[in-house]
Amino acid sequence: MIRAWVRILAVAGMVGSLAGCTSVAYYAESLNGHMNIMAARRDVGKLIDDPSTSPVLRSRLETARSIRQFAIDELALPDNDSYRDYVDVGRDYVTLAVYAVPEFALAPHVWCFAVFGCVPYKGHFSKAAAVAEAAELRRQGFDVHVSGVVAYSTLGWSSDPLLNTMLGDDEAYLAGTVFHELAHQRVYIEGDTPFNEAFAVAVETTGVEKWLGTAGNRAGLRRYEAGRKRQADFLALVARTREELDRIYRSAEPVERKRAAKAAAIERLRERYRSMRDRHWGGYRGYDGWFETPINNAKLAATAVYSDRVPAFLRLFELCSGDYPRFYEAVRRIGSVDRADRVRALETARTCG
Repeated sequence: MIRAWVRILAVAGMVGSLAGCTSVAYYAESLNGHMNIMAARRDVGKLIDDPSTSPVLRSRLETARSIRQFAIDELALPDNDSYRDYVDVGRDYVTLAVYAVPEFALAPHVWCFAVFGCVPYKGHFSKAAAVAEAAELRRQGFDVHVSGVVAYSTLGWSSDPLLNTMLGDDEAYLAGTVFHELAHQRVYIEGDTPFNEAFAVAVETTGVEKWLGTAGNRAGLRRYEAGRKRQADFLALVARTREELDRIYRSAEPVERKRAAKAAAIERLRERYRSMRDRHWGGYRGYDGWFETPINNAKLAATAVYSDRVPAFLRLFELCSGDYPRFYEAVRRIGSVDRADRVRALETARTCG
């Protein structure tokens, strides 16, 4: 299934330097939610040694601890206190991300925050606040999508803990989440979410493949590669529909015709998915939930944020011969280019240096 990660924009001391476009109430909610999680942290090593810890949780924490060390030793990711504590947040998501896009557009609405810059979503710890935000945006005429988020990063401003939302039966999922979030601590370009997310997905993907390969887990690697292939197929479907919608939105047709054409394009997306699932995926139904819930511009944009530039980063990783420190330096160098030229610099890179 698709995963979405959102960077929750709250750290201690931030409230004193608010950006004018974000309310004091929102920062207070974010800060309170984050600090509640920080206060509930328990040391992973102590939990593993505690005889009262359930065998299932102990096993998963042991795996998480080995993944954390692998991230340092093999992926050159930060050696700090992040992901060395554990918190059970009592639900299957830690925050809710709200995305909003105009009815006849593809570019998402952005929110701007102190320190972190502007991003195409707004994260809420409070379900009530997320629901209220979504309702207000719909009232303003936006397409809105609200997504549960399993992990977040404070970009090294505080020690991010492991969460129950990150643990599950799929160890590759856990490894990918840890690698992804730590990648944001390694390189983060303010105000360029597509760049940051695609970079982190590249680290996640190559890191999981390396982790599974090093462990000799051939069956796990085959499952992971099959999952990546299905995800690539899914993203291609979404990209095709976004292209169709772009033509519709740019047309001079009246609003009602655009609305009908939009609905028809989304229905074609569902039909193509069902055909691909049944004819090429052997009936694999892992994406059914995504297609069975409402699809709109915001939902499509939320998917595109994390995927559009991943191939370019993977190509750059290959140009760097799989050397993570060189790759990070190359990404940082490209990230320092003026934003108007950044995508071109990434996509036309011919060497790592």
